[in-house]
Amino acid sequence: MKAKAVFKTYDQSQLSLLPPSYDDLVPTNHPVRIVNTIIDQIDISALERSYKGGGTSSYHPRMLLKVTIYAYLRNIYSSRKIEQALHENIHFLWLSGQSKPDHNTINDFRGKRLKGKFKNIFNQVVLLLADQGVLSLKDLFVDGTKIEANANRYTFVWGKSIKTSKERIKKQLKELWSYVEKVYAEEQMLPNEPDFDAIDPDEVAKTIETINEVLKDKGIDKKVKQKLNYAKKHWPGNLEKYQKQEAILGKRNSFSKTDPDATFMRMKDDYMQNGQLKPGYNLQASTNNQFITNYTLAQTTADTTTLKDHLQDHIDSYTQTPDTLTADAGYGSEENYTDLEEKQVTAFVKYNYFHKEQRDKKHKENPFHPDNLFYNEEEDTYYCPIGQAMNNIGSYQSETKTSFKQQIHRYQATNCKGCPLRGSCHKATGNRIIERNHNLIRLKAQARSLLLSEEGIAHRKRRCWDVEAVFGNIKQNMGFKRFMLRGMDKVTTEIGLIAMAHNLKKKIWDSLKRLSHIFFFTRNNLPKRYISKQ
Repeated sequence: MKAKAVFKTYDQSQLSLLPPSYDDLVPTNHPVRIVNTIIDQIDISALERSYKGGGTSSYHPRMLLKVTIYAYLRNIYSSRKIEQALHENIHFLWLSGQSKPDHNTINDFRGKRLKGKFKNIFNQVVLLLADQGVLSLKDLFVDGTKIEANANRYTFVWGKSIKTSKERIKKQLKELWSYVEKVYAEEQMLPNEPDFDAIDPDEVAKTIETINEVLKDKGIDKKVKQKLNYAKKHWPGNLEKYQKQEAILGKRNSFSKTDPDATFMRMKDDYMQNGQLKPGYNLQASTNNQFITNYTLAQTTADTTTLKDHLQDHIDSYTQTPDTLTADAGYGSEENYTDLEEKQVTAFVKYNYFHKEQRDKKHKENPFHPDNLFYNEEEDTYYCPIGQAMNNIGSYQSETKTSFKQQIHRYQATNCKGCPLRGSCHKATGNRIIERNHNLIRLKAQARSLLLSEEGIAHRKRRCWDVEAVFGNIKQNMGFKRFMLRGMDKVTTEIGLIAMAHNLKKKIWDSLKRLSHIFFFTRNNLPKRYISKQ
C-alpha cells in the first residue's frame, strides 16, 4: 500500500507570541555582521561635520555608509536597487535598523557627502587590517587598469582636431587679408598687418571687421563676400568654444562631452585584447596579499606618468614610505627611478626591453650596439669595436611631457672613413654619433641587478598573482566594468567603495577558508569512532 504524503504545516496567518527579531534571522558569521563590526570601529567625525544643523532630521551617515559598502560587497551598484534591497532583503533591513532611505538620498550620500572624505575612511580600514596582520604596508605591488566611464562613447573632443580647426581659420584669414593687401597696393598705402599667430576670438573679430570696411565699396568676387559673412558669423564663436575645450583638455589629447573628466582610452574588450576607444579612467592600485592598500585615478592613458603621484598619495595617506615597490615595464622611466631613489624605496620595476635583453642573443652579442661599447668613465670616452675613440662633442637637455629634464650626451668617432667594419657599424654619411643618458644607464643597471636577484625574482613572480588577481576579481567576479557616476571626484569615491568592498570580501573569504581548514584538520585528527560514517 502506498504511504500517504505528509507536509509540513503551512499557515501564513499564524501569529507569534513574541514579535520576531531581525537579529535572530541573521547568522552569526554572515558577511553583513563583519561589515557592521568594522564600520562601527571607524571614525567618521569628518563626515558627520559636513551636515548642517536645522531643518528636518537626516539619516545617520554611519547607517548610510554601512548600507552603501554592503551593497557594493553584494555587487549592487544602482541606487534604485539598493533602495529596493532596503525594503526586501532581511540583511539590509537589519543593517539599516529598518531605515528606508530612497534612491535620491543614497545617491546624494554616495556622490556628494562622501566626496573628499571616503579616502580617509578607506585608509582607516586598511590600517585596521594591517593591525590584524592580514596585509603589510611595507611591500607594495602596483599596476593599472582602465575602467569605462559613464559617458557616451561617440561624443568626443580631440585636441588634434581643435589644433587643425584653428590652423584652418588662420590660413583662411590670411587668404582674406591678401585681398586687403591688393586694395592697399592699388591705393599705394601700407596696411597694418594683424598678428595671425594669436588666434583670439576678439582679434579675429576685429580683423574680419577691418577686412569688411576695406572691401566695402570694392568690386570683389561674390565667393569672397560669402566667405567674409561666414567668417563674421562663425569664427569668433568657434574660437571661443575651442578656448573652453582646450581649458578642459589640459595636457590630455581628448575628452568626452558627456563626462569631460573622462579621457578616450583603448579598452581590452575580449580575450584577444581587441578593443575600441572608449571614455574611461586609468585606475592605479597598490596591493599586498591581494588587499588594496591604495588607489588613485588618472586621466592619462599611459601608466608611466602615474607612479610618482600614486606613491606620494600612499605616503600622504599613511605617513610612511614603503620599503619595496614592484611594478611591470610600463612604469620603468628615468623620472620614476629617480623619484623612488630619492624616497629610498627599493624598486623592483622593469624597464622597456628588460626581457628582450635577457632572451635576445643578438643584443648581447652585437659589438656595435651602444650598450656594448666600452666606456672610459675617467676620460668620458667611448671606444668602437675597432678601438677608435669616440669623444664627447657636447650635450643637450630634453624635457618629457611631465616637465622632467633629461641630460643627453653625444659622442662622435674620430674617423670612420676606410674602416672595414663601417658597413656593420653604422650607415650614416659621416662619422658615427651616439647619444647616451648616463643617469638612465646607471638607474637601469641598478634596476637590472635588483630584478635578477633572488629577492627580485620572487617579487616579480608575486606581482602577477597579487595585483592582477585583484583587477580580475573587480571586473569579472564583482562585474564592475563601467562607472555609475560621472566626474573625477565622484568616480574616485565610487572606485574607493569598490576597493573597500573587495578588501572586506577578501577578509571574509580568508576567515571562512581558515575556519574550513580548522574543521578539516580537526576532523582528520579525531579518532574514527567520533566521525560519522556518513
